[in-house]
Amino acid sequence: MQTTPVNAVFEGGGVKGISLTGAVYAAEKCGVIFNRVAGTSSGSIIAALIAAGYRAEEMKEIIEKKPFKTLLRRNPIFDIKLIGPAVRLWLCKGLYSGDAIEQWIASVLAEKGIKTFGDLPNGKLRIVASDITNGRLIVLPQDIVHYGIAPESFPVAKAIRMSTSIPYFFDPVILKQPAKERKKNTVRTKFSYVVDGGLLSNFPLWLFEDNVPAESRIPVIGFQMVGRSDTQPHPISGPVSMFQAMFETMLSAHDERYIEKHNAIRTIKIPTLGVSTTQFNLTPQKSLELYQSGIAAGEKFFRSWDRKLGTLRVSISKSP
Repeated sequence: MQTTPVNAVFEGGGVKGISLTGAVYAAEKCGVIFNRVAGTSSGSIIAALIAAGYRAEEMKEIIEKKPFKTLLRRNPIFDIKLIGPAVRLWLCKGLYSGDAIEQWIASVLAEKGIKTFGDLPNGKLRIVASDITNGRLIVLPQDIVHYGIAPESFPVAKAIRMSTSIPYFFDPVILKQPAKERKKNTVRTKFSYVVDGGLLSNFPLWLFEDNVPAESRIPVIGFQMVGRSDTQPHPISGPVSMFQAMFETMLSAHDERYIEKHNAIRTIKIPTLGVSTTQFNLTPQKSLELYQSGIAAGEKFFRSWDRKLGTLRVSISKSP
């Protein structure tokens, strides 16, 4: 089988991320080799697993073995009806800690001998997060140097923890900057709150815009999740549900203009069957349907993909 290297970017989408795994399976079957990978939120999980050497079928098994509800961890004292969640949100800035996500990913990556970015080939993986204190997007690992941390020593699972921290749903990650970095004015505060990368770029196709000649440029493929949930109304019953509605609206909209403008970068659009980003009670059947949706979308894309040029063939039908 002919193999083709590509750079891949995976969109964030919470629990819908298993659909990305199905599209990766289709890519593997078509001889695609992932050269560099990047992602936001749940897309960062898929990208990291690929970078660590996992195949699509292995990733599917890993996700299926981890019920999403087990990732919603907090001290039982905060489960007191009405009062508990509100108190936790006030004290910790999130309904759930997010520690379970980091610990889960750390254990999965450890199976492949990966702990820090230094354990991966240089430039292999990029993860997007949002520093809401300093109002800027962070691309990890390289941007972590602005916080006084060596990029190669930064844990991959911690980067994913940052990128998946849906505001108000999971606690933000707090970074403390040394005084010397504040004096350089690269960061202006002692503490920075870092949350989900989707807040600023949920589908960062621009990450692999290298200044290299076109003839030696590696094709970029985007893996994007689309579906009925993008247009369904979001019931609002309080401040948390209101922010969730705002957040999901941002995820589905703010990278679209870039995608439309830069049509040389091709995107696999995966239907997500009406599943929402924070539908953590996802059933095994619906999870399987999402995976199969990813396979179908990937197969459709690669049937018309010219691996030599990295572009889509355009069929022109002539009228009789």
